Amino acid sequence: MPSAGRTLRRALDALYTAGGVIAAVFMVAILVIIVLQMMARWSGQVFPGATDYAGYCMAGASFFAFAYALNHGAHIRVSILLNAVGGKRRYLELWCFAIGTAASAYFAWYAVKTTWLSYKLNDISQGQDATPIWIPQLVMAAGTVLLALCFVDHLFRLLVTGAHGIRSEILEQSHGE
Repeated sequence: MPSAGRTLRRALDALYTAGGVIAAVFMVAILVIIVLQMMARWSGQVFPGATDYAGYCMAGASFFAFAYALNHGAHIRVSILLNAVGGKRRYLELWCFAIGTAASAYFAWYAVKTTWLSYKLNDISQGQDATPIWIPQLVMAAGTVLLALCFVDHLFRLLVTGAHGIRSEILEQSHGE
């Protein structure tokens, strides 16, 4: 692989790993919000919007984890079917990655479009927090764009090299590697 290709590969893998780290930070934020909400209840105080903030963090954790999980083979795959098709496995994987790429790109497009529209309309949440709704939507949009990029990356790798590049212990065990 040429130097530029290795550099791009490292940059994309670092980007997917950064998505996983951001997802982990959101998970820790959920824990902090829950603990703060418990402490507020015990002391007779109110933590307005805590449930909303925890929901925003859950969305952030989910959407930023998608690309990281795909890159590490943690998404559910039908390995039994892929192993059963034998020589047609590459075509089935191409079809699956093409569908995944199209679906994630479609979702990313509309997530970004919805976020922009919420920003332009100055839409706020209906909860106690009255947060501008484009802020949590921006997290969702960024995560879906990252997932679409990951799908495009693996589809392109499959087309050019014949291998998608997803490696995990489960996949390696199912291939007998």
